[in-house]
Amino acid sequence: MTPDLVSRRTFLIRAGRSTFTLAVVGVAACAPAAASPAPTAAAPTAYPPSLPPGSSDAPASADPSGPPTDVPPAGGVAWHRVNLGFVSAYVLVRSGEAAVVDTGVAGSEDDIETALGAAGLGWDAVGHVILTHLHGDHIGSAPAVLSAAPDAMAYAGAPDIPGISVPRALTPVGDGDRVFDLRIVATPGHTPGHISVLDDVGGILVAGDALNTAGGRATGPNPQFTPDMDAAMASVAKLAGFGFETLLVGHGDPVTSGASAQVAELVGS
Repeated sequence: MTPDLVSRRTFLIRAGRSTFTLAVVGVAACAPAAASPAPTAAAPTAYPPSLPPGSSDAPASADPSGPPTDVPPAGGVAWHRVNLGFVSAYVLVRSGEAAVVDTGVAGSEDDIETALGAAGLGWDAVGHVILTHLHGDHIGSAPAVLSAAPDAMAYAGAPDIPGISVPRALTPVGDGDRVFDLRIVATPGHTPGHISVLDDVGGILVAGDALNTAGGRATGPNPQFTPDMDAAMASVAKLAGFGFETLLVGHGDPVTSGASAQVAELVGS
């Protein structure tokens, strides 16, 4: 990554955060390592609203309660979107316990706490923090989240861990591992260690930046910020092989029906 791109991404995160100060929580159904800090984080990365083809330009809902939560299938998770404007994090809830998937830019911890509150939970219910990849718009609040949820385990794809700095060690996860009874799917390309999270029972995929959405449709990863597009598109094809109705992405609005069929169409095109 060139210094110019690093500087540009750092600027974009700051600009994006200051522009989108209103975050709304949308609600819908849906072997620890030794404790030591990881090496210094890689430079932050962000997608401002004007850049990613997969992002949505629809305004966030003015209703903080969002739509009503559907009842997930037995054993599945309910999902709660933390809409930060140009990027989203997610809270997944099952049986009074929560997993936070991605944490948004720095300063997003209050919005995540609001999402937990919408689920009737607090930080003490957070048992897991899963980071899909090392970019700053997805891990920016990880130190604050882990400080607020001191009992939570934290996870990331092994190749990305050296670029993530958090107050305690991250547990490396890879293809086929399970966290909170969710399947970890290795989806490299956007970053070497990018992972996605699949709820097999509920048919929900949290894809990070392995996929985007626009206009209610699944789109591919943003080539401007994806150094290995061949690997990234192979990851998209891999995701198309799973069955899921709901697609949750970092950039763009959720797709809540027929999502895996859309991804298969994307691969076919």
